[in-house]
Amino acid sequence: MEETFRDSLATVDKQGKRSWIYSQRPKGKLYNARSVLSFLYFLAFFAGPFIKLNGRPLFLFNVVEGRFILFGAIFWPQDFFIFGLAMVAFILFIVLFTMAFGRLFCGWACPQTIFMEMLFRKIEYWIEGDAAAQKLLSQAPWHTDKIIKKTSKHILFYLLSFLIANTFLAYVIGIDSLIEIITGPVAEHTGGLAAMTIFAAVFYGVFAFFREQVCTVVCPYGRLQGVLLDRDSVVVAYDYTRGEPRGRFKKNADKNLGDCIDCYQCVKVCPTGIDIRNGTQLECVNCTACIDACNFMMEKTGRPLNLIRYASENGIANKQPLRFTPRFRVYSSILVILLTAITWMLASRKPVSGTIIRTAGMLYQERGQDSISNLYRIKLVNKTTADIPLTLKLEDTPGHIELLGHQQILVKEEQQGEGIFFIVLPRDAISKRKTALRISLYEGEKKTGTLQTTFLGPAR
Repeated sequence: MEETFRDSLATVDKQGKRSWIYSQRPKGKLYNARSVLSFLYFLAFFAGPFIKLNGRPLFLFNVVEGRFILFGAIFWPQDFFIFGLAMVAFILFIVLFTMAFGRLFCGWACPQTIFMEMLFRKIEYWIEGDAAAQKLLSQAPWHTDKIIKKTSKHILFYLLSFLIANTFLAYVIGIDSLIEIITGPVAEHTGGLAAMTIFAAVFYGVFAFFREQVCTVVCPYGRLQGVLLDRDSVVVAYDYTRGEPRGRFKKNADKNLGDCIDCYQCVKVCPTGIDIRNGTQLECVNCTACIDACNFMMEKTGRPLNLIRYASENGIANKQPLRFTPRFRVYSSILVILLTAITWMLASRKPVSGTIIRTAGMLYQERGQDSISNLYRIKLVNKTTADIPLTLKLEDTPGHIELLGHQQILVKEEQQGEGIFFIVLPRDAISKRKTALRISLYEGEKKTGTLQTTFLGPAR
């Protein structure tokens, strides 16, 4: 069979113009399950900025200030190596998950799918009706009913987009800063108001007009399926061994026909406009609408359910169960190692971190006949919610530290602190041009961390 359906997208016609998708309202057990799950997603998403742990937001991704908070723990640019490793683990997780379960994430957890299908699409059904009514309304000339419905829909779309955009913004700048922008004088928050307007406009454009093309044109995940999926990957699939050859439903139907009655209900409910009976396609987001639609028709015609279901190619062609392949085992092992490393790094992360830099352009200073000193600058980052006074002590080396100005360095909560100090060593403790030193940070009698630097002395 010539696979001409792969030569074009369902959302684009032969002239390259947009072909609008009017998907039929889905219904069924899987759709109901997705609706309940989506409600929980919405609850977590909109409540997230208001939840605080230890006086901090539960999540914050402040790219501008380089300040990130995950589950109440703050991360600074000095911790970016942890984020780098986490991103590697996340990419590997995507590869591994897609190999095993295809685009299950797209249908059940992707924000684009959830907002589009479980919020904006439901509002559209509520105002304009099902697919046939929407199509008739769009093709009809402008009259009072059409103006009222279209205007109402787009006003609600924009208000929802504004709410979603501001919630996302709250995850970037914090809910307190967002409330300050909203309630404060406009002249003092022009940048914040501009960001809110731009965010809202982008979300409105995506959900009101661009819609499913985000999944079929912009998102690279669908194209990754071509190199990640194999015959053991679980996807939403049509059981062609049972369904073919197709034939219209009749009471005295030919017994040589398959179970597919060629009703096109699976196509009508598809939000990306594909025919799942043609096989796995990059446009399929595994939303399961076709499964519910097909099961409804199978039940009405007295045939076994799950002609369309979650299955692998081997599961359909050879009736094989899902297998834990060698490639899957290797990726799983690597993922476990990475997650273990990230967990260890997070658990061993010190409350205070910093760097010590010897003052540039300065050599050592002689202190009488028996001592040598170097001048240093220290920069510290406090990752806790309390002020920390720190003292510096040399480890495993004779000598002492002279802090300029104060006896301690006060690092305020979630801020940075710095100080200038001399390290003074006796001459007989210096055996080479550069000597490695370890300097410990103490909060009272409690040791909070250790930093390293080098001491410059006279050559021997």
